[in-house]
Amino acid sequence: MNDLAVRELRILVAVDRARSFTAAAGALGLTQSAVSHAVSACERKIGAVLFDRGRHGARPTPAGERAAAHARRILRLLDALPDEARGASTKVLTGPLRIAAFRSAAVHLLPTALTRLAAVHPGLAPEVRIVPEIGPGTAGEVRAGRADLGIATLSGNHPLPDDVVAGELFEERYSLVHPAGHPDPRTLPLIDWAENCSSYAREWWALQDWLPAARLDAGEDSVVLSMVARGMGMAIMPRLAVLDAPATVTVADLGPDRPTRSVGYVTTPELARTLGVRALIRELRGAALASASA
Repeated sequence: MNDLAVRELRILVAVDRARSFTAAAGALGLTQSAVSHAVSACERKIGAVLFDRGRHGARPTPAGERAAAHARRILRLLDALPDEARGASTKVLTGPLRIAAFRSAAVHLLPTALTRLAAVHPGLAPEVRIVPEIGPGTAGEVRAGRADLGIATLSGNHPLPDDVVAGELFEERYSLVHPAGHPDPRTLPLIDWAENCSSYAREWWALQDWLPAARLDAGEDSVVLSMVARGMGMAIMPRLAVLDAPATVTVADLGPDRPTRSVGYVTTPELARTLGVRALIRELRGAALASASA
């Protein structure tokens, strides 16, 4: 039999996280030799080298990265099995619910959804991590098995992985954001950050000859707002990011051709059927409707 044992899956995940056989052994309460033998057994069963060993520790190979991702997803389902079974019987949902979200969604969308979720299912324990929507972003966290659900931007230059499922929550418009009272804000320097609309509305961005080539990189959207408020420049920002705009900032409509981006949820096909994730999606839809009408 070449089936991987649950113990072996947990060891794979621990080594991938720690990047070290010795550190993984310490975290699991095993000897370094036991961890090394288990990884070798996994490699023999899978038929691929999973970790590069050396003085640097243990770095996952491409095969190791995928094996660890699948292992995390399998272990998550195994860990969720008792809560799911009890929930199907009692209708009382319990257990952890791991959520990855980009900053503005975590600030303005999640609190409403999680408050409503807690009122109906107080036994669920959400665990929220802020993940920048750069590269793999929140969808990558879901695919790698580190999150049950991600709040993600569904439009952009990085297509979603084939092995996740997604649903749109709302379409988010962009606005011109500038210091209040400025006579000609379009003459100001452009303040941008890596997650912003040059990633999601590239065609619109390229057609705007009034946008200056020289830009200030602010790192994240909350810093952009602070810099605009102090008169350092103007910015093109999505709706969620400007809900905290102070009175010293003006949020101006960009007109009918303004760019937009789609915001939604991402999960795996197997977790999409779990009771906790389904309940969270329902509350996210309700929070999205409330946010759109605000």
